[in-house]
Order: sequence, then structure tokens, then C-alpha cells
Amino acid sequence: MNTTWSRFNIASLVLGFAFLYLPIVLLVVYSFNESRLVTVWAGFSTKWYVSLFNNQSFIDAAWVTIRVGLVSASIATILGTLGALAMTRYTRFRGRLLFSAMIYAPLVMPEVITGLSMLLWFVAIGFDRGIWTMILAHITFSMCFVAVVVQSRLVTFDRSLEEAAMDLGATPVTTFFKVTLPVILPAVVSGWMLAFTLSLDDLVISSFTSGPGATTLPMRIYSQVRLGVTPEINAACTILIAMVAVGVIIASIANKRREVQKARDEQAAARNQ
Repeated sequence: MNTTWSRFNIASLVLGFAFLYLPIVLLVVYSFNESRLVTVWAGFSTKWYVSLFNNQSFIDAAWVTIRVGLVSASIATILGTLGALAMTRYTRFRGRLLFSAMIYAPLVMPEVITGLSMLLWFVAIGFDRGIWTMILAHITFSMCFVAVVVQSRLVTFDRSLEEAAMDLGATPVTTFFKVTLPVILPAVVSGWMLAFTLSLDDLVISSFTSGPGATTLPMRIYSQVRLGVTPEINAACTILIAMVAVGVIIASIANKRREVQKARDEQAAARNQ
């Protein structure tokens, strides 16, 4: 009986991963296809990557995407971290319930509603749509993700470390930058990476809040796909997949090294005692 269930679990796992990742593998493989037809393999070639880097519209869209992602993720990380501090350190203040609802609302709000509401707001105040409206919109929906990630770390934070620092004469600001921030830094970095990834991937909200000369790479890819999938799109998607994979690998290695260093410090402290 156990063997039957074990085989069933393995088969379910294999089918699930195949359903998720096999289309991505096919996309990567056909990005090196010699033929323009994306469903017919005609040999290995990298000419579509060369063609992609010579396509100025894709290059401009990529730079817009990177600028929007970097700026919005950085600001969202600062605001999300401050929001997480307010939620964990100040448990009783007037309007806390409303503040919590405003932080968590974008997590469950459909992107169509968020994008449309931001569009109506920018039109109402007479703010011309462009790269800055996209940045503001991306900050709005990504800062809540940062707040949730950082808050989960602050809940388990040992506040006696801060109390000890302030007993030794450190100011609250110094305590935050010298004690609190280094401890919660992995969560802050994770929140930044999540916000950057969400901004990099967003299509719906960007479509509502973009303007002339502010076309992101997902918007450019979507507009091209409506006319038909080309090998250049496969090449662009492969580069995005590679960027995300490299980012995940770097973050994993850095986290592993941090854990190893922490274990060494704890062993050294134990030996000194």
C-alpha cells in the first residue's frame, strides 16, 4: 500500500513539474532555432539573439523596465520596511485597523481594479502619464509585499538586542542602523527582490498607467504576441528567465554563506564562554 502511494506521489510530482516547466524548456530551446517558424526546428542558431539586440524598440522597452523596476523596488522597500516597523512596534495606535487594511489590500486586489483606479486618479489630478506614473503605481502595489516579508522577520526579532544597545548609549536611529537593520537585512533584501520581480513582470497596471515613450518590456512582448510569436520574443523571454535564475542563485549563495558565518560566530562565542 505504501509503495503504491509512493509511486502515485512521485508520478504526481513529475507531472506537476512537467506541466509547469516543460513549456519554459521548450521556449528556451526554440529561442535557438534557425527557422523563423517557432514550431519547426531547423537547426541551432543564435541569430535571433543578435536580431533582438539590434531591435531598438526592445532595447528601449528593456531600459524603461529596468529603470522603473529599480526605482520602484527601492522606494517600495523603504516604505514597506517602515510600514512593517509600525505594525510590529506600535501595536496600539488610532487607525491601526485602517492602516493594516491599506497595507494588505493590494495583496488581494485585482490588478485591473488597481490599474484603473490609478489611471482615474492621475487623470483627475491632471498628472501626465509616463514613466513616473508607472513608478508610483508599482510602488503602490509592491510595497505591501515588502511589508509582509519584513514583518514576518520582525515578529521573531529579539528586542533585547535593541534594549542593550540603547542602554549602552545608542540613539534609536543608531540602534536601528547598527543593530536592527543588519539582523533583518535578509528579509529586506528578499522584499526588494520580490518588489523588483513584480515590477519587472507587471503588464496590467503598467498598461493602465503608461504613457508615450514609456513602454515596458512585458507590454512590448504582449503587443508583438498579438501579431504572432517570433523567435525574438523567445530570445527575450529566455534572457529574462536567465536573469531571474542568476538572481535566485546569487541570493541562495549569499544566504548560505551568511548562515555558515553565523554558525561559525556562534561556535566561536560558545568556545570563548
